[in-house]
Amino acid sequence: MMKQERDIVVIGAGLTGLATAFNLRKKGRDVLVLEKENRVGGQIRTFTEDGFTFESGPNTGVVSFPEVTELFQDLAGRCELETARESSKRRLIWKGRKFHALPSGLVSAVTTPLFTLKDKFRILGEPWRKKGTDPNESVGSLAQRRLGRSFFEYAVDPFVSGVYAGDPMKLTTRFALPKLYNLEANYGSFVRGAIAKRKEPKTDRDRLVTKKVFSAHGGLQKMVDALAQGADIVTGAQHIKVQPNEGGTWRVSYNDGQDEVVCRRVITAVGAYALPELLPFIPDTLMKPISNLYYAPVIQVSVGVRDTQGLDYPAFGGLVPSKEQQKLLGILFPSACFVERAPEGGALFSYFMGGVRHADYLKKSDGEIREMVIEAFHSMLKYPETMTPDMIRIFRHERAIPQYGEDSGKRFEAITCIEKQYPGLILAGNMRDGIGMGNRIHQAAMVANDL
Repeated sequence: MMKQERDIVVIGAGLTGLATAFNLRKKGRDVLVLEKENRVGGQIRTFTEDGFTFESGPNTGVVSFPEVTELFQDLAGRCELETARESSKRRLIWKGRKFHALPSGLVSAVTTPLFTLKDKFRILGEPWRKKGTDPNESVGSLAQRRLGRSFFEYAVDPFVSGVYAGDPMKLTTRFALPKLYNLEANYGSFVRGAIAKRKEPKTDRDRLVTKKVFSAHGGLQKMVDALAQGADIVTGAQHIKVQPNEGGTWRVSYNDGQDEVVCRRVITAVGAYALPELLPFIPDTLMKPISNLYYAPVIQVSVGVRDTQGLDYPAFGGLVPSKEQQKLLGILFPSACFVERAPEGGALFSYFMGGVRHADYLKKSDGEIREMVIEAFHSMLKYPETMTPDMIRIFRHERAIPQYGEDSGKRFEAITCIEKQYPGLILAGNMRDGIGMGNRIHQAAMVANDL
């Protein structure tokens, strides 16, 4: 048996765990990272094949916190931030038989076929609409109440599908989209809140929040590999278990108890579903509100075309409203956003399907998935029937995206209670503080600062 003493043990080498360890090491702390898989990065993984560079997990993040920019500044020389091309600001929404651009100005807002004439006029009254009274109001209910049904169906619903792969009627706004919730709660209106936010004085650090879509040059694997560089990481650490130890320390065992670490602090950065086995000493009454968190399943399919024959899509991607009853949640266009993702003259697409509404898609065979992909290749992307994709790679994620529903309040309370009851134990990860890469990087910095 190998025994060692460390200051801090981080469990999980996904983005949260790696970024937390990186920030702690910057402060001179002694950190060991344990990871059950034989690789680092969690859901983030980049592949390069025949001139295509594609992701099997998350494709992009948003520079939504200054910590995102600061992290890439720290990683300079090992990994470079890449923000999406300006042309990829266009967002497309499927309606009828084709994609339409979301309005980006007054003229397009008036002429777009996505929203009804009634709702286009109705939105003018949004700043004077009454505030909601239900603290657990769903995203869908809030959107319909303030913006109108067509805005809900053809803007908010596909947005939620794209971010959460979820059902907007089951996601609670103050947990799932807290910034949107606070616009109404604090300013009485989305429009008034957005105007007030724009007028607020900004520090130099505030200006690091560009809201731009980002990746890393060469793919997101470059980011996690850079974070892991120089870190003390044990991969393939099986059956990790944490137990309180004497003197206010913690005992972390792994590989069926063959290896053991005694430490002062333990930070978990794993899925909520993994916590009962990891923390067996926590009573069910505290653990169940956390471990019951539902994760939407997602199938991502990378599709490569060597020669687009001039059929280009200068946009971020196209989302599909549930009202349209299509088989896809949406299609992202990575090669339109970032350089060197496809051979010159070619294109790379990322199809997304499944989610909360079609969890059963996970059971479909690769052949069935390929059929769905090729059908959309012709019907949605409008490639001629004589063309077929040059590359199709299928990735299945049984537990992809946590759903921040009404039960989130009880989950957050349970996390707080556990951390108070067991000093030195910190429960991090995407079960709290948001699901995006920006949220993960921000949380990691906050956890490191608090220590």
